[in-house]
Amino acid sequence: MRVKRGFKARRRRKKILKLAKGYRGGRSKLFRTAADSVDKALMYAYRDRKARKRDFRKLWIARINAAVRMHSLSYSKFMHGLKRAEVQLDRKVLAELAISDPAGFAKIAELAAQQL
Repeated sequence: MRVKRGFKARRRRKKILKLAKGYRGGRSKLFRTAADSVDKALMYAYRDRKARKRDFRKLWIARINAAVRMHSLSYSKFMHGLKRAEVQLDRKVLAELAISDPAGFAKIAELAAQQL
């Protein structure tokens, strides 16, 4: 007896086409092109979940560097001073402080400068 795979094949195709919802033209209607597009989209999503972490770290470093230079320090000296002062604030918090609370950040910069 032959195997027709009707139900399984339909379920597999529907899953792909559901993921391709919102794509333009044949990419959302035709199974083969949708499958290619979905595969590529999932690859980009995986890659960019990693890249997002790097991008945010770069952004935080740039913000901290800009804020620290107003206090006549470089980023690397500032971070070294924090390490010596045993201040355990991460870059995300430091960048947020630099923007939202400049006075508080100035005290931290002063503390780091004293340790150098």
